[in-house]
Amino acid sequence: MSNIPAFTLAGVLFGASVAVALTAQPASAATPSAGSPKLTRTVVMSGLQNPWDIAFTPDGVMLFTEKCRGVSARLADGKTVRLFGTSGSALVAPDLFCQGQSGVHGIAVDPDFAKGKRDIYVFMASRLRTPASNRVVRLTLAADATSVSRRTDIIEDIAFKHSGNGAGSAGAHSGGAVRFGPDGFLWVTSGDNHNATLPQDLQRLGGKVIRVNRDGTAAPGNNPPAGADPRIYTYGHRNVQGLSFRPAGQPGAGQAFTAEHGPNHSDEVTPLVAGGNAGWDPQKRPGLRCPDDYCGYGGDTSTMPMTDTQRFPDAMPPSWVHNGSGRGMSTALFLDGQRWKAWNGRLLVSLMRGQRIVVLHLDARGMTVADETVDLPSTRTRALVQGPDENLYTANDDGEIWRVVPN
Repeated sequence: MSNIPAFTLAGVLFGASVAVALTAQPASAATPSAGSPKLTRTVVMSGLQNPWDIAFTPDGVMLFTEKCRGVSARLADGKTVRLFGTSGSALVAPDLFCQGQSGVHGIAVDPDFAKGKRDIYVFMASRLRTPASNRVVRLTLAADATSVSRRTDIIEDIAFKHSGNGAGSAGAHSGGAVRFGPDGFLWVTSGDNHNATLPQDLQRLGGKVIRVNRDGTAAPGNNPPAGADPRIYTYGHRNVQGLSFRPAGQPGAGQAFTAEHGPNHSDEVTPLVAGGNAGWDPQKRPGLRCPDDYCGYGGDTSTMPMTDTQRFPDAMPPSWVHNGSGRGMSTALFLDGQRWKAWNGRLLVSLMRGQRIVVLHLDARGMTVADETVDLPSTRTRALVQGPDENLYTANDDGEIWRVVPN
């Protein structure tokens, strides 16, 4: 990690400013919003190993995950402490492993943290079960944020891809977003593991959005189809890596939106409805080449659509379908706060292959009416999170965490 100079703001230590003013530039299909903020980028941390997600405690401790190492904390005095994961962590997880796209992914802080419930929630690949699975663990953060204790595994059976097949290598398509909704429940996303039957299988937690209480039991109101695992909120997903909720004061406040990493032709942003089907079904496609019966890469928007309304007429309609260049959608975030000017209430999504972040302007129904690209340096962004200071924090595959300030 770098030893860049630092200054303190709102109880959080930040790296020295890169002193570059940035403005939003139009995407090919849109013009910049009137009143779009000017941005200043700061490199907070560098030299990380595959950083994946970021979360903040209310008192300003920055928690972050690294796919093959675990969870660490950046304290207000600049010290970095490894909390949970591989050897060298305060609490070692001997069952943790890293394979392909999988390892330690999302992290979330309990909404009652400031009231003394100092719990954090982490998505990880684990060998505690045979065969291995993805799971969500709950940990309690010490008062000085230098250690964690009381590990409790609240979801143990999220699907994991154990071996390679004709569609790709082991460890693929695990999803892994973990967020608390404004409803106080924990939301978790999972991927299809390159398994053709998994997205529409209502008994297995793969290709799903899961919504649970803090002990991992099903949250009320999930409304899955009869006979389904009651923890399922929506199903029929491919590989959801982004999850965010429309802010208070906006039309449809509190509604969950997913950002879904698509196949060779399109990505999708979708507003979720309890019990809804996202329409991904990569099985039994006549005329397509389907290695190991997985048809997910074999067609196009008509023969292998992300949302198949022919098979599922009631599938949830996407808000935004991106089938242009630079696909590979990952994380998502609704910006919230007047400092973001015209972008207040708008949705950010990261396009990994395109190495850019896009701002989506939604109408009252949640449908996208315009988009524009943020002119930050090109990188594969894994995390988009707002800190207690309302600024944007990003993590990228170059091993850096950035702070982006609107002016």
